[in-house]
Amino acid sequence: YSRKMDFLLGAAASMGAALFSNPFEVVKTRMQLQGELQARGTHAIHYKNVFHAFYTIGKHDGLLALQSGLTPSLFFQFFINGVRLGFFQTCEDVGLVLNSSGEYSYWRAVIAGAIGGGFGSAIASPFSLIRTQFQSMAVKEIAVGYQHQHKNLFSTIKYIYNNEGVKGLFRGLPIQVPRAAIGSGVQLMTFSRCRKYFIEKQVLPGTTMNTLAASFIGGTVTTITTSPIDVMSTRIYNQGVDKYGKGLTYNGVFDCFNKTIRKEGITGFYKGFWPSYFRMIPHTVLTLVFWDELKLLYKNTTSKNLEHDT
Repeated sequence: YSRKMDFLLGAAASMGAALFSNPFEVVKTRMQLQGELQARGTHAIHYKNVFHAFYTIGKHDGLLALQSGLTPSLFFQFFINGVRLGFFQTCEDVGLVLNSSGEYSYWRAVIAGAIGGGFGSAIASPFSLIRTQFQSMAVKEIAVGYQHQHKNLFSTIKYIYNNEGVKGLFRGLPIQVPRAAIGSGVQLMTFSRCRKYFIEKQVLPGTTMNTLAASFIGGTVTTITTSPIDVMSTRIYNQGVDKYGKGLTYNGVFDCFNKTIRKEGITGFYKGFWPSYFRMIPHTVLTLVFWDELKLLYKNTTSKNLEHDT
């Protein structure tokens, strides 16, 4: 059972989950950009809630718009989760998440999850940038945030590279890495701890049910923890830039934080919370369940092949 396989199974699991969760990502992005730096009651509300947003996007932009940004999203998942889950699994396999007395250490698990998430997100950052810009593109009637004019993934990479260089592709890095590190650490620790407890105590019948319940708790805690960072990262990614690649709205994470809190208050950081939650739960559940099932399938297939060879 090779290390390479850990990375590939983690990537495959999250790409499968992204097919189902991407429409929620689209809705979340639009709601996070709605009323950007505008006080409550001073801007048009195109998206009243998650369900209204689905209906509005489908009606004005067409049903396919609910899967906008899917290609960069799949690339993003491949890199971030391939590295994140693969790194975490490797740490588990070699005993780095155990303390000196050989027991599972939750803090070590958090650190392993955070390091893996940070590395993965650094590599995947350009795809997150492009995904956000694709997902915010809308017809004039329901447009929110800065509107980019992109055609496809590769022409967009070329366009950003030609205009802003490599730096432009990685411009969300200062917020993407802490966001992923915090999210990964919290998610994987909560998931591992709950899953271990649920299986030991047989809280629910069967391993899959306990895995599902642990994923659900992991997803809930992660959404609450990362929502403010997520709002800021969406806005920093989506803003327009001048010819030098400098942001037209924010000149960094702290500037974004200050402007948002001044204009929108604390609630501004929880815009798009519900689509984020509705996305996080199925995405987390599907990723972790697919990951568990794929590992089982791989182990069964390999052991059958070994038996066959002998």
